[in-house]
Amino acid sequence: MKNIMFIAPPAAGKGTQAELVEGKYDIPHISTGDILRNISKEDSELGNYIYETLASGKLVKDEITYQLIEDRLRQKDCKKGFIIDGFPRNIEQAYEYDNILKKLGYEIGNVIWINIDKKILEKRITGRRICENCKTIYNINDENSSPKIDSICDYCGGKLYQRSDDNLEAFQTRYAMYQEKTEPIIKHYKKKKVLFEINGDNSIENIFTEIEKIINK
Repeated sequence: MKNIMFIAPPAAGKGTQAELVEGKYDIPHISTGDILRNISKEDSELGNYIYETLASGKLVKDEITYQLIEDRLRQKDCKKGFIIDGFPRNIEQAYEYDNILKKLGYEIGNVIWINIDKKILEKRITGRRICENCKTIYNINDENSSPKIDSICDYCGGKLYQRSDDNLEAFQTRYAMYQEKTEPIIKHYKKKKVLFEINGDNSIENIFTEIEKIINK
């Protein structure tokens, strides 16, 4: 089993695919965000620093993130493979990630790029609605996933709401940042011949089938 890194723009379904891979292949899904949030709950100098940094909307120092990732990758459950999520976010972090893997004797593995047209992502983001009770997700811009009754959940009758950041302006900002930071990472791993591109404009099942083909090579 190879290590896996997912690269994808906002709303491309990266999290869903990571969960499917984790379930099918029984390898840990390592989210840097989860690691930081868990440590922020600790009553320690590091925990307090991370809590205050996250609460202020700032980024945790790279040196701390690198050490936390290295510590997590040293754990026994990563020996047979893992999924890295939320890291690296820029080319400098990609270089350091490669160094960490080299130090631990791990291969980079498969870097899977879920690529999808920006206009499709816009529709996904601006049309997304969530049930306030059962958290079922709908999309009013897609007839196959829109609710039968406007603003009402099909399953529990709960009210549907739109997240505050699910608007066009916020999406365009996030997408522009993704392009700026991610393009060099894509080129980096393409040069290393470990990058695999998948069309994200497909069903969840078909995308997962393509991922399985890459993993099982």
